Amino acid sequence: MAPPVRYCIPGERLCNLEEGSPGSGTYTRHGYIFSSLAGCLMKSSENGALPVVSVVRETESQLLPDVGAIVTCKVSSINSRFAKVHILYVGSMPLKNSFRGTIRKEDVRATEKDKVEIYKSFRPGDIVLAKVISLGDAQSNYLLTTAENELGVVVAHGESGIQMVPISWCEMQCPKTHTKEFRKVARVQPEFLQT
Repeated sequence: MAPPVRYCIPGERLCNLEEGSPGSGTYTRHGYIFSSLAGCLMKSSENGALPVVSVVRETESQLLPDVGAIVTCKVSSINSRFAKVHILYVGSMPLKNSFRGTIRKEDVRATEKDKVEIYKSFRPGDIVLAKVISLGDAQSNYLLTTAENELGVVVAHGESGIQMVPISWCEMQCPKTHTKEFRKVARVQPEFLQT
């Protein structure tokens, strides 16, 4: 039978330095080994030496958007200068927590940047494929771009609530009411289509 797993929290005193040597996820102070992580206590000894005391987390590390990564996001709000989005996927991997992103007016398309109008490119609720161009920090968001043919709106719903279909690179149409709405439409590549 396996020994019971002992969980510890940051700052918890684990043992003194005479009983073990510090490993990953620990630090020493005043002759004792303390936990620097919340996780499981592990002790491993080799060749009769003092056991190495370490703390490991059960969960894998958080996936983060990186510069150049293609992300899937949902538009949360728009104004005349930019669209605010929540990043939901990095590539095809879902994120545990969504990150905030911004698509600026000048990053919507590669040509005629001065003629871009955000409300003709995105609407709240749209699902967008974008590329990360700059990392965010505590105060700001990730900066994103849709200035490639393969990037832009992939899913949009019209005012009737029905999913629209793309009819050009800048328009989508409701299949029921046949009303057209402007969008910066992505030319979705075959590898991103689910069969």
